[in-house]
Amino acid sequence: MFTLLTLFACYWQDKYCDFYKATTMLTKKGKYGLKALVDLARLAPGETAFINDIAARNNIPKKFLDTILLELRNVGILRSKKGPGGGYSLSRPATEIRIGHVIRTLDGPLAPIRCASRTAYEACDDCADPETCQVRRSMTDVRDAIAAILDNMTLEQFVADGGRIDGAKEQFPISAAS
Repeated sequence: MFTLLTLFACYWQDKYCDFYKATTMLTKKGKYGLKALVDLARLAPGETAFINDIAARNNIPKKFLDTILLELRNVGILRSKKGPGGGYSLSRPATEIRIGHVIRTLDGPLAPIRCASRTAYEACDDCADPETCQVRRSMTDVRDAIAAILDNMTLEQFVADGGRIDGAKEQFPISAAS
């Protein structure tokens, strides 16, 4: 997704350069959360991992990872167990965890700008008519393309094939010039 969004950003860069300078594609929180979930998805069924081990294996600051894993636990993606044999594990199979849900949980809406968001819509100060605004309409298409990929990608797929979805390149072709 992040490469895809970056490529969409490159497409618009000539006209909307300042907009993209202010847009974060994926925060460290989102990136670290995905890395931790990949780590946990690779565990044997019933196995748990201590936060110190996850942090060390993935080069993630432990305090930051504490916050991330707590957030993922609070929405039901992870479970934790204290004491001997304790640690973190996935709360359900990796086939049931969608990458889009994880990213929305940690980073918020997938839309590249607020006026294109379904869940955090905020009108632009400089837009007379949001319904006819070409930037908003185009960024809504970008949002839909990103969501189509991430909402159909499971954690299992993300782990197994590096996050590639069959047909994604064909569905959303990007020119080599991007």
